[in-house]
Amino acid sequence: MKRIKQHWRINNEIRTPEVRVIDPLEQGESKVMKTFEAIKIASKRGEDLVEIAPNAVPPVTKIIEYGKFRYQQEKKLKEQLKKQKNSELKEVRFSPFIGEADYQTRLKRLREFLNDNNKVKVVVVFKGRQLDSKKFGYALIERVTNEVGRDTIAIDMKPKFLGRHLVTVVSPLSKQKQVEKKKIKENLII
Repeated sequence: MKRIKQHWRINNEIRTPEVRVIDPLEQGESKVMKTFEAIKIASKRGEDLVEIAPNAVPPVTKIIEYGKFRYQQEKKLKEQLKKQKNSELKEVRFSPFIGEADYQTRLKRLREFLNDNNKVKVVVVFKGRQLDSKKFGYALIERVTNEVGRDTIAIDMKPKFLGRHLVTVVSPLSKQKQVEKKKIKENLII
């Protein structure tokens, strides 16, 4: 895993005259004191004065062993990265007059991307005189969204032309949103 570098000011790198010190020996209570006094207290204990909130007034520091503090922060960051949703933007290209077998293959690939919780950019590429037949591109995108299932996807960007490409972006709905959409549909039918 890639190591993420962060830097905290410690001991003499802290330049403000006063700091708010969190002391773990005093059950995490904080005191405002002169920076040089806080550094002296930390050095007597064999620990470091670490600046944890530099933008506060006065900056918040903590008396702790720097190596231990850095390890804890990196561990927290790794946990946050694990919980992040990794979603990529995939692309599936069509031609306005695509053959049925090719269409089914690309549709299958599009479904795979959506099942992996990736956003998908659906692109219809026009070549030469095909640009005179823009309505076929719109019809193709409509067909794709209907066959994938309008209740399982969200259309993030409506179809629009970017040069010779007709582009739309779709993303998968969460299971909860799919259930809500079905309930709304059922209520409209009844």
